[in-house]
Amino acid sequence: MEYRDRTFDEERALYGLRGAAVRNCRFDGPADGESALKESSDIEVSGCYLNLRYPLWHVGGARISGCEFTENCRAALWYCRDIEISSCRLGGIKALRECRDITLRDSSVNSTEFIWKCRNLTVSDVSVEQSEYPFFEVAGARISGLRLKGKYSFQYDSDIEISNSRLDTKDAFWHARNVTVRDSIINGEYLGWYSEKLTLINCAISGTQPFCYCKDLVLENCTMTGCDLAFERSSVRADIRGTIDSVKNVLCGKIVADSFGAILMEDSIVDPSATQIVCRAAAAPAAEQG
Repeated sequence: MEYRDRTFDEERALYGLRGAAVRNCRFDGPADGESALKESSDIEVSGCYLNLRYPLWHVGGARISGCEFTENCRAALWYCRDIEISSCRLGGIKALRECRDITLRDSSVNSTEFIWKCRNLTVSDVSVEQSEYPFFEVAGARISGLRLKGKYSFQYDSDIEISNSRLDTKDAFWHARNVTVRDSIINGEYLGWYSEKLTLINCAISGTQPFCYCKDLVLENCTMTGCDLAFERSSVRADIRGTIDSVKNVLCGKIVADSFGAILMEDSIVDPSATQIVCRAAAAPAAEQG
């Protein structure tokens, strides 16, 4: 069955649709109906304009392409599984929540609270603008080519791989577990606090007070610009190219950099002997107590 070039504005307009295609349709109009495609399965939605609330809830199996979800289309996809989204514009608060087995690619997003409590995600070549708490409590994700502008991102996440991305976000990766970021740019304040097994490889990092209260933090071949008071109360293994502005009260581990602006270790708070700090330029351990 195919629905083409039609307009739907009534409540549950295509509720429970099975094995059908919806092409070049508009979900908009004075009736202002909700939940247009709720409880559908095995559907194709392409070239559509969605301007009404809650259109895709409890959907099992959908291929969504070339669609526009407007800012009025709040909470667009909830409790869905096996969904592919490509070449779409996603607006409206809370665009995806409690979904699993989701592929999102070649799309642009302007959605606060974007992707919450989702499982098994594949995200590629996606831009996310003006989002707060994006990717909250996500478990199992492979992300590449992400361009993110927001804050409080990737909190309470687990088993995540991110590559070739640019993340302009403060308070990222708080309480995250088993997260690896490769070949990426990360700009933000207070990165990675309370994380466990957070690994960054070949990354350019900037922002004040990064990586505090971390457990088993690893940084390999990274740069740190404007990163002062780093690694407080963290267990860390870091190999940094260039200068670290300052490190403070590191719990334990080894930090190697070309130079350090300051090393602040208060022996009333931590045991300085538990951390090896190596300045490459001096070819010898650097030490300054304060």
